[in-house]
Amino acid sequence: MSETPDTDPPVTEPAAVRPVVAVVGRPNVGKSTLVNRIIGRRAAVVEDTPGVTRDRVSYDAEWSGRDFVLVDTGGWAPEAQGLAAQISEQAEIAISTADVVIFVVDATVGIQDVDDAVVKVLRRSKRPVVVAANKVDDIRSELESASLWNLGLGEPFPVSAIHGRGTGDLLDAVLAAMPDTDGAVPEPEQSGPSRIAIVGKPNNGKSSLLNQLAGSKRVVVDDASGTTVDPVDELVEIAGTPYLLIDTAGIRRRVKEASGHEYYASLRTHSSIERAEVCLVVVDASEPLTEQDLRILGMVEEAGRGLIIAFNKWDLTDDERRFYLEREIERDLVQFGWAGRINISALTGRNVDKLSREIEAVLEGWHTRVSTGKLNAFLGRLVAAQPHPVRSGKQPRILFGTQAHSGPPTFVLFTSGTLDDGYVRFVERRLREEFGFHGSPVHVQVRAREKRRDR
Repeated sequence: MSETPDTDPPVTEPAAVRPVVAVVGRPNVGKSTLVNRIIGRRAAVVEDTPGVTRDRVSYDAEWSGRDFVLVDTGGWAPEAQGLAAQISEQAEIAISTADVVIFVVDATVGIQDVDDAVVKVLRRSKRPVVVAANKVDDIRSELESASLWNLGLGEPFPVSAIHGRGTGDLLDAVLAAMPDTDGAVPEPEQSGPSRIAIVGKPNNGKSSLLNQLAGSKRVVVDDASGTTVDPVDELVEIAGTPYLLIDTAGIRRRVKEASGHEYYASLRTHSSIERAEVCLVVVDASEPLTEQDLRILGMVEEAGRGLIIAFNKWDLTDDERRFYLEREIERDLVQFGWAGRINISALTGRNVDKLSREIEAVLEGWHTRVSTGKLNAFLGRLVAAQPHPVRSGKQPRILFGTQAHSGPPTFVLFTSGTLDDGYVRFVERRLREEFGFHGSPVHVQVRAREKRRDR
């Protein structure tokens, strides 16, 4: 059978650069609820507790045929200390990079001192500002929103983020304030960057690693576990290669054990694993491996994603700890022997520049495709050297094999009978020895031929 010649992909026009709209305000005024209302789905984590959103998180949005990027931010507070100060810093960065700012104010409580402080930051930024007077659930509440004219930022738009009331008028005003970017187009890309999810249990240094790779304080880092709540996407260049890094919330022991925003954050972390090509599982090398670490590794394998185990905090390990770590790896990680491994320190930057080489090796293994001819020649040699054991007087044989798809490599074996699980694992192991698949799970499916019935 002759192969179908490759055809050129259709030529498409580059998309226009999308404006950026930042949603800012003091804590607990309903910014994330408004973001969810605008994008039409529950993407941003929402809870009554102030300070649930900590990093600036971007979402694709559209209104009246106009695409834009919507940036949710943490609550801004003047003279904040510690974690709150870092959250405010992220909000100020969002303001400085936005084309339009939606300033959310709680209309039911009126203007607070914190709101006045935010106004000063907005005026310094010289960005167009649209005031959203939130929590206006009925006509009677609209009178309270009129007091927000005193902010000096123009007309306040009464909205109810929970019910959706007034959001259309608000978005019309946002579109009117957007710069005209119809003529601007980005540089054409050959292909999209590979998606790398950074996962692990809380406080293993995931956000510190992303900041180290990005070369800037991109996400909030604090000693308290569970600082990251929303998955954060960041385009980062490592050793000259761009990657889309996804920083995720620390995965708790069980999703059902999490409560409130942690529950939704954990669900979104699972979703981040599913949309990644490679998962960088960060493990605290200074502490013994835990059941939680193993469960996360198993989750990545089950999702069929490329796997790199990054042993972080290597600068905190001594010779004794490294000795015991090797014993733990031999005992507990034997089933993940195919995974990529690297020892790093997100704090000092040790080996962080070498991550690109490991990521590329794992991506190559994840996308590896074996031709049907090579695969069946290999299977013929394998069966001749190590046939399947006889079971109940019968010996099932591998008749034919094919690779169904890559990413991860998935093979289908057509057999004369059911194969033992141990023999399937043996075939998988030999496939790795023959073709590599570094850092990638390999799935082997068996399709036994149905018994013929006498007519």
